[in-house]
Amino acid sequence: MVLAACSQENAPSEAISKAADKVVEQVQAPPPKLAKGPYAPRDECGDVKGAAEFRAALARAVSTRDTDALIALAAKDVELDFGGGSGTAELRKRLADPTYDLWDELATLVTLGCAKSEVGGITLPWYFAQDFGELDVLNSIIVMGEDVPLRETADASGKVIAPISWDAVTLVGSFKPDAAFHQVKTSDGKVGFIEADKLRPIAGYRLLASSRDGKWSFTTLIAGD
Repeated sequence: MVLAACSQENAPSEAISKAADKVVEQVQAPPPKLAKGPYAPRDECGDVKGAAEFRAALARAVSTRDTDALIALAAKDVELDFGGGSGTAELRKRLADPTYDLWDELATLVTLGCAKSEVGGITLPWYFAQDFGELDVLNSIIVMGEDVPLRETADASGKVIAPISWDAVTLVGSFKPDAAFHQVKTSDGKVGFIEADKLRPIAGYRLLASSRDGKWSFTTLIAGD
């Protein structure tokens, strides 16, 4: 959900507040009927003590783009990249920097399910904690949605080769950030084009959270491998 940024001095509008409440209700509600597809969002975190409250607070902060609220949910030493970037001060900078596009990334992230770890923490999205076998995750993409058309050409009217539902596909050729379609190859060898807004890198942003001394916070918000 993409909403206008809000500051502490300029409180969210009634419409934004209602939208935030809806997101929170969705997080706290019983899991809906599972979508089809091997990597469709699953919620395994319902029985993790404190996780539901943390995810509701996270969803509210993201939907209202409340920087202070999000920072309050982050560990002070939160890991942000593999080059040493870390900490809440750096996170605050990146939230304000459009090149990172973190708010939109987080808005997608909170809709993609939750996996619990063996040590009591949680991982968003759910699929990142799954076993992809021999798949090259750095060059692979999740198709987000049910019956997403794989087309012969990079065109919305192109002939449909097959429908793809929440599955992993491999990128063919180089990634083009501004492309409307990307060429991909399915696990059974079909090659075609899928709309870019239906694709998300497996190694894209993920969030890891856990409880420290009784307080939940996210300790990692990172992309890549």
